[in-house]
Order: sequence, then structure tokens, then C-alpha cells
Amino acid sequence: MSKQFWLYLIAGLAVVGILLFALLTGTKGAHLRLEGNILKVRVLALPGSNASLVMVDFRATNPSDVPFVVGSVKLRLQPAQGDASEGMTISKPDIAAVFEYEKLLGPKYNDVLSLQDRIKPHQSFDRMAGARFDIPEAVVSARRGLTLVIEEVDGTVAELAETH
Repeated sequence: MSKQFWLYLIAGLAVVGILLFALLTGTKGAHLRLEGNILKVRVLALPGSNASLVMVDFRATNPSDVPFVVGSVKLRLQPAQGDASEGMTISKPDIAAVFEYEKLLGPKYNDVLSLQDRIKPHQSFDRMAGARFDIPEAVVSARRGLTLVIEEVDGTVAELAETH
């Protein structure tokens, strides 16, 4: 093959590479996602049962160019041994009641993330969520990890993990 063929091939591949790079970086903001992590975990043993309430304070950012509308909020606990367990999410009014009557949890620092909350593009925010686990407090405290799963109304799922 001639030298001219190789020059045209290399030039064509370079142009295609540049166009592909421009396409991928130009649409980066259109990819809906949340980034963040769990900042604080509080556990309250429920008297008279082998259950616990878990409250998490977290910080998240919507780096995309489109709003993130919350469709569901779940907490998943990975115990030191055994399979992961999903908690029963506690509603916003119930969390308010828990903090009003259970002073052992300490103060309520953030608002509760609830269904249909709208997270604006490029917005950072601090919120909280809570769930009831049918697991004793000692098992929750000895956990391997805790993950907050936030699903957007259109199906995008964000998982914010606890940092140790």
C-alpha cells in the first residue's frame, strides 16, 4: 500500500476520534446521576423487639444539567455476616415524631428527603433518611456497610455509600 493511503487513513481516524470525543464530552451534562455519600449514621434500638431504627444524614450533588426528581428512597444494610437487608423506609412525619420523642438520637440536622423532591441541576444538598430494620442494634452497629438507594422517577438509580 502507498504512503498516501496511510496518511489519509491516519488523518481520517484522527478526525473521527476528535468528533467522538466532542460528542461524548458535549452531552456529559445530559446523563442524570447523583453523587455523594453518607455522613452520619444514628441507630436506635426499639424496646421490646429485635428491631432498630437507622437514621442517616447524607450530602449529595446533582452534577447533571437536568433536575433529579425523587421516586423512592431505600436503605440497604450489609451486616458483618449474612445477606444484605433492606429496611422499611420511615415517612417524613414519622421521622419528625421520632426526633421529637426520642432524644437519644440527638438533634435533627437536616430535612428529610421525600418522594417528589426536586434536586436542581448542579445543586448540592444535605438531607436525611430513615428506615426500620428487623435486626438488633448490636448487629446494625457491627455492619460492613450501609447504602442509601435513591431512585429517580424515570428509573435512574443512585447509590450513596457510607464511608468508614
